[in-house]
Amino acid sequence: MHPSSRALRRAVAAALVLLATAVGCAPQPEEKASAAPSGTASRSCRQGELATRTPGKLTIATDEPAYAPWFQDDKPANGKGFESAVAYAVAKRLGYRESAVVWQSVPFNKAFAPGAKTFDLDINQVSISAERRKAVDFSSGYYDVRQAVIALKDGKAAEATSVADLKDLKLGAQVGTTSLDYITDVVKPKREAAVYAKNDQAKSALRNGQVDAVVTDLPTAFYITAAEVTDARIVGQFENRGGTAEQFGLVLDKGSSLTSCVTGAVDALRKDGTLARLEKRWLSDAVDAPVLK
Repeated sequence: MHPSSRALRRAVAAALVLLATAVGCAPQPEEKASAAPSGTASRSCRQGELATRTPGKLTIATDEPAYAPWFQDDKPANGKGFESAVAYAVAKRLGYRESAVVWQSVPFNKAFAPGAKTFDLDINQVSISAERRKAVDFSSGYYDVRQAVIALKDGKAAEATSVADLKDLKLGAQVGTTSLDYITDVVKPKREAAVYAKNDQAKSALRNGQVDAVVTDLPTAFYITAAEVTDARIVGQFENRGGTAEQFGLVLDKGSSLTSCVTGAVDALRKDGTLARLEKRWLSDAVDAPVLK
């Protein structure tokens, strides 16, 4: 073969090799699609195969004692009470049977404090907020809630009809709660609020006259006045601040790989009416109360 022909063939072969290499290294549309967030989410949310703390198990935390109407008989695992029922509904959506759910006791404040978590998710009337999101992840909201004021029927707070009427009173609430935030940021009372580690302590203070009124979420207020402090009444409820509904969300470790999966489960339960049915069953007493303006 003529030398020039051989040189030309070598040059063509080299060019073909370079072209094949370039094509092989170039991003392909199919590869992009398979690596998209939705594809990753679908793989990571495979039924019953999430990257949980214990493979094949879903660890759910709440405080102790577990109060009604969110739980019943202080037994989160019995499926009774709104939050217990919601927890099992979420677990089922994620592909975990009741027998695969492991309950764990975690104090309310510790659930959303900075630091690694010992649970997969926590359900304990924790309101979603921008401040808390700095330390933990939240699912989408599973319950829209308002805060309410409880006072003894014969106490001086019982006749309050406005926020202004509360300013001269001694108010109390559980530490770390939105209830306490409403006292501090909305009422802005002249006297410092009494802060308690547990709602039980706040209720005792109300009974004993140490505070004029306590603030808690509305369903809990209905339960307290109906079953625990029967000589108390709901004075009224606060309007949501800024027109945005306060919501309870499931708490997860910051950056948890489960967050999108759990949010998807909550969204599905809201869309198919499950959350509304559970709310009607377990929180039916939480009807309208006078609005304090």
